Amino acid sequence: MSAQSSAVVKPKKQLGFWRQVWRQKQLVILSLPVIFVILFNYVPLWGWLVAFFNYKPTTGFNVFANEFRGLEYFQALFQDEYFWRGLKNSLGMGVLKIIFSYVFSLMLAVMINEVRVSWFKRTVQTISYLPHFVSWVVAANLIFVTFSPDSGIVNEVLLALGIIDHPVSFMGMPNLFWLMVALADVWKSAGYNAIVYLAAMTSIDPSLYESADIDGAGRFSKIWNITLPSITPTIKILLVLSIGRLLSVGFEQVYLLKSASTTETASTLEVYIYDFYMKYGMWAQGSAMSIFNSLVSVVLIVGCNLLAKRLDGEGIM
Repeated sequence: MSAQSSAVVKPKKQLGFWRQVWRQKQLVILSLPVIFVILFNYVPLWGWLVAFFNYKPTTGFNVFANEFRGLEYFQALFQDEYFWRGLKNSLGMGVLKIIFSYVFSLMLAVMINEVRVSWFKRTVQTISYLPHFVSWVVAANLIFVTFSPDSGIVNEVLLALGIIDHPVSFMGMPNLFWLMVALADVWKSAGYNAIVYLAAMTSIDPSLYESADIDGAGRFSKIWNITLPSITPTIKILLVLSIGRLLSVGFEQVYLLKSASTTETASTLEVYIYDFYMKYGMWAQGSAMSIFNSLVSVVLIVGCNLLAKRLDGEGIM
């Protein structure tokens, strides 16, 4: 018999944890958004338990060390007149913001898309979305200065045109506060929101416009029959998501724009949540209102999605 030499297979050296992470750094980078969402959107849901207990901050994260109250705080919430006033203000401002910001964003995107001079198109697009990157602290001060009754540019122009006889304190009028919030949102976010529509318009087949030119269609006819139908899925998705954020008017915007004279119409649900938590230390009541706000958003999104499916058979999920 001939002796056969068998090769000895040495076990592979185990890589350390951080070395494995480095070798799979692409997968780690791709997973960062998921980790971010879980960490900042789902882990804080543990705080919802506070709404069912007479929570004391001294107990820390051990919510169960407090007295269980069940749905008591929810019942008290629905019997609170300030809650219903906040709900009315949130709905009013939310509807106006959707109508103004959503419609104006779409109109702005269509107008920019129709511009044929490239340098002018880029300039308008850049100027329109720059306010999105301005902090609401700075934006609120600019708005107050613009609409100030003392040498504000809006009052100066209206006085010069003879539209008004004396300066008007636009930001101090309760009946105009909802409108001012909606207009401020248009100025700050419409240009940025238009980018999504412009991106959708770039995928439209140019041959459709060429065929329309041959048929003698005008510019408005092409917009109505080609541009808008082609981006209908994007319009639908953004509309459903906007309706889902109906009660989330924007705490910073409202809190910085409101004044003592507009408290009645400026007190939204988000402002009341802040008051419950930070001013009065009513943790359970604030958590109950946060749960209500979130559940309403979920119901609105699911309801709008079902309605969209009933209308044309397609939804966002």
